[in-house]
Amino acid sequence: MSKVIEIVEEIAGPIVDELNLELVDIEYVKEGKNWFLRVYIDKTGGVDIEECGLVSEKLSEKLDEIDPIPYNYFLEVSSPGAERPLKKEKDYERAVGHNVFVKTYEPIDGEKSFEGKLTDYSTDQLTIELTIKTRKKIVHIPMDKIANARLAVTFS
Repeated sequence: MSKVIEIVEEIAGPIVDELNLELVDIEYVKEGKNWFLRVYIDKTGGVDIEECGLVSEKLSEKLDEIDPIPYNYFLEVSSPGAERPLKKEKDYERAVGHNVFVKTYEPIDGEKSFEGKLTDYSTDQLTIELTIKTRKKIVHIPMDKIANARLAVTFS
């Protein structure tokens, strides 16, 4: 599966760059009997359905030419949404000052899930300010302990 993602990233990257968009993430997953290739794109202010359609059309043509995927699959191109994943260094840098949700591989201070304001990022660790009832708590999470991270929408 990672080979498929790698190949699709090589194909999709130039298409997305040409349209001044950002390639956020690629998933290749089997759900039930069907395979799905999901490509997430974004730009400042968000993407619209026409941009998703254009990327889908151009990417589909290239994938048909190269045919790197052995199974029939559904291609989906969309926005990552308000709770976009944080995967790349620039994703974390952009998220500083925003609320995030982070899951870790192993407990840190007895917890594996953290939601709060990302106050600092370095290539080694995240610093998150948690609010527990009325108290503030700072947690430092090593980057190599992060299973997944995303922006978190809060309603206040």
